[in-house]
Amino acid sequence: MRIDRLHKGLELRVLIAPQAFKGSLSAKEAATAIAQGVLSVFPAAKLTIVPMADGGDGTLQTLIESVGGEYFETPVSGPVGEKLNAIWGVLGDRETVIIETATICGLVLTPLAFRDPSRTTTRGVGELIRHILDQGYRQFIVGLGGTATNDGGIGLAQALGVRMLDRYGNEIKPGGRSLHALRRIDRTDLDIRVAASSFIGAVDVTNLLCGPKGAAMVYGPQKGADPEMCVFLDRGLSRLAHIIYRDLGQDVRQLVGGGAGGGLAAGLVAFLGGRLQSGSDLVSKFVRLDNDLAGVDLVIVGEGSLDGQTVFGKSVITVAHCAKQREIPVLAIVGSVGEGYEEVFNHGITWIRAIIDDKIDLNEAMEKGAFSLKRATEQGLRDVLFGEGC
Repeated sequence: MRIDRLHKGLELRVLIAPQAFKGSLSAKEAATAIAQGVLSVFPAAKLTIVPMADGGDGTLQTLIESVGGEYFETPVSGPVGEKLNAIWGVLGDRETVIIETATICGLVLTPLAFRDPSRTTTRGVGELIRHILDQGYRQFIVGLGGTATNDGGIGLAQALGVRMLDRYGNEIKPGGRSLHALRRIDRTDLDIRVAASSFIGAVDVTNLLCGPKGAAMVYGPQKGADPEMCVFLDRGLSRLAHIIYRDLGQDVRQLVGGGAGGGLAAGLVAFLGGRLQSGSDLVSKFVRLDNDLAGVDLVIVGEGSLDGQTVFGKSVITVAHCAKQREIPVLAIVGSVGEGYEEVFNHGITWIRAIIDDKIDLNEAMEKGAFSLKRATEQGLRDVLFGEGC
């Protein structure tokens, strides 16, 4: 019935729910561009716009702007130790804090020449949490995606008083390379306010901390690691997991999503007593996605890249799952498709339209972000109408 309405050009009810296109458009900007594309093909369409996020880039903005809240800035250490102003927020309940690690130790903050996950640190995240504790807040949601780090959260822990000691009883240096020197974890001086606080880690992937599908082996290359370094970093995370189990009694090896943020997710659980939750599920509940799906004929999702990893926690899949339960078709407008993208068809995606093709490259697509997304939406809808989509 919904496909018939689409082909007949009736007054369509379309839900637009993209996440941010990293380095180009925010989720809200992407939704606006997609909406313009829909209206150019179906001028009478009734649109509902629900910007989405998955715990990575854009989570803070999506939550603050969708459900209300206020932004703040605090100077902290960046991924390579430089000082930067971290942006964080408080939701409209005036109690729940939103931290997005991508704005503190994110890959987008790290110039190509400095992308070295053996040296980048999560220390700034811990510094920010300490500052927020000083302000009296005790409820935290920490978006864990998009980091340039692979230190298992030791930087965060050290900033909050946890001692990471080598064989001589000295503090180990920042970065994933130092995990090999770790011999003991001492939480004696952990900020006492942590015990009175709650921490939810919003994860954008389901990868484990270490192993073939762990943080280093899967995401190390995009953070600047060559194959040899990936193995080195993975062994370091494995050592960290062993010492966490021995000294803290926490087994983080099989923690689903523990590899998010270069292992920062596992560190949040082990050092701060946090718990992990799918970032896209969390955002979906905040923005009341299920309510907006009622009576919809078509859902349009979007993100920068679609590949075999997308099915492991990304918001496009969360939205597609919800739509599939209601038998609503889903069109995905994406920057590009990569290896294994076909798997998304098993998770509720009906059609795909990529911006980057033989007529437009990455640089042009990002430079003309909104225009490129609007045009891809128009083309995607016409593909569907004439049966030419993926």
